[in-house]
Amino acid sequence: MSDNSFGKLLRVTTFGESHGPAIGCVIDGCPPHLEIEPEEIKRELERRATGRSRHTSQRREADDVQILSGVFEGRTTGTSIALLIENTDARSKDYGNIKNQFRPGHADFTYWKKYGIRDYRGGGRSSARETTMRVAAGAIARKWLRQELGIEIQGWLAQLGPIRTDENPQWDTVDDNPFFCPDPARVSELEAFMDALRKSGDSVGARVNVVARNVPAGLGEPVYGKLDAELASAMMSINAAKAVEIGAGFASVEQKGTEHRDEMTPGGFLSNHAGGILGGISSGQDILVSTAFKPTSSLRLPGRSIDQDGQEIEIVTKGRHDPCVGIRATPIVEAMMALVLMDHVLRDRGQMGDRSKD
Repeated sequence: MSDNSFGKLLRVTTFGESHGPAIGCVIDGCPPHLEIEPEEIKRELERRATGRSRHTSQRREADDVQILSGVFEGRTTGTSIALLIENTDARSKDYGNIKNQFRPGHADFTYWKKYGIRDYRGGGRSSARETTMRVAAGAIARKWLRQELGIEIQGWLAQLGPIRTDENPQWDTVDDNPFFCPDPARVSELEAFMDALRKSGDSVGARVNVVARNVPAGLGEPVYGKLDAELASAMMSINAAKAVEIGAGFASVEQKGTEHRDEMTPGGFLSNHAGGILGGISSGQDILVSTAFKPTSSLRLPGRSIDQDGQEIEIVTKGRHDPCVGIRATPIVEAMMALVLMDHVLRDRGQMGDRSKD
């Protein structure tokens, strides 16, 4: 399998499967002298982890990260950083019944068609378990961005099924509930919705937003290295992501040009429909990205499918699954935002010098 790496000057390669012995990543290009401890990475992993509430998969992984290289006496050395996390709570026996069957809506069929072999245990490489290492790498990138440029990244659940959650945001409460909901008044409604959904055996999609504040102007390239294009690519690489918006996104279809254009005054921009990016280059405004996640395809409700011989079957998926994968996606989109921005900061410095010293 190719393309297990992303980024240019900051390059992250992930490896491992959902039910393999371990998952891990290698981070190339992180500058030296950044203080980092396993506990800092662990805190971000706990935000992503399953089993935090009854509304997610009850798989409970310890997610104890081992730093194998690239850090000496608590500081990055400038060499490759290797991180490893052992899988300790996989239940492969739950997937024995689908060994020769394709779950509709999953990557089972496409993996089989591409490779002629697949790891049916929890989806193997296509499992959301892989995103654990993105969050681990993102923890390092977030700290570097904060220390070097004061960039702050915050994500939140903007919509769960039909329920919008960010119309009256209180940003300091996002991490106070298992949904990453910015409005405490909506949490009980989300709880009730998910309880009913879980009892029905069905699933639902979600929208997750992320904003990066204090981003300097000038990051990104005019044509093939557009910052918004690479952010969109990063978000679409997350499991179950089906759409990405930058700024006003699809709402810009209905806007007039007089409304959509972000007029400028000596005091700054009057709006931010562009989401902080113009012509592929950051404008200095907040960068806003919204990602839509599809409903979980692993369901205990019977569905029609085929087996590896092309025979029609009825399939039921057992195991521990999220009724809404978007509930745990907030730390993942935050991590991808951080990794893309850090990569672009390093690329910009390579061409233009250190803007923070201007």
